[in-house]
Amino acid sequence: MKITVISVGKIKEKYLKEAIAEYTKRLSRYCRLEIIETPDEKTPDHAHSALEDTIRSKEAEKIVKHIREDAYIITLEIDGEQLSSEKLAEKIETLGIQGQSSVVFIIGGSIGLGEEVLCKSDFRLSFSKMTFPHQLMRVILLEQIYRSFRIIHKEPYHK
Repeated sequence: MKITVISVGKIKEKYLKEAIAEYTKRLSRYCRLEIIETPDEKTPDHAHSALEDTIRSKEAEKIVKHIREDAYIITLEIDGEQLSSEKLAEKIETLGIQGQSSVVFIIGGSIGLGEEVLCKSDFRLSFSKMTFPHQLMRVILLEQIYRSFRIIHKEPYHK
């Protein structure tokens, strides 16, 4: 299975880069992982909703360019469905059993995802009602994908 993570914005912090590198290495025994960073748009403080829509749309254009037609798309959204680690593992395993060879997780920028991306989503996933920095969310997502594969293979890790 190929897992692609498309994320808006670059990772600047060394500690986050190191965590991403560690989970990338760990995941290499379970799947082919690709991480795609798309540039974020500057969002001024107190931007009006029309400007935010324009920014989300510009970021969405950059994201959509990287989505394969045959991929199963999972968007990370605050109002998406919350799953336990076991249920996420079950979802990934089921996709594999159904022959889905490409799964794409999409992390939006600081103001979320544009409609052009949302309308392509096959599943809307929420990690919490809380807001997380999108850079940190990449680490959290990779850890949960890794945990999922450990659960799927009935290997120790999940506690």
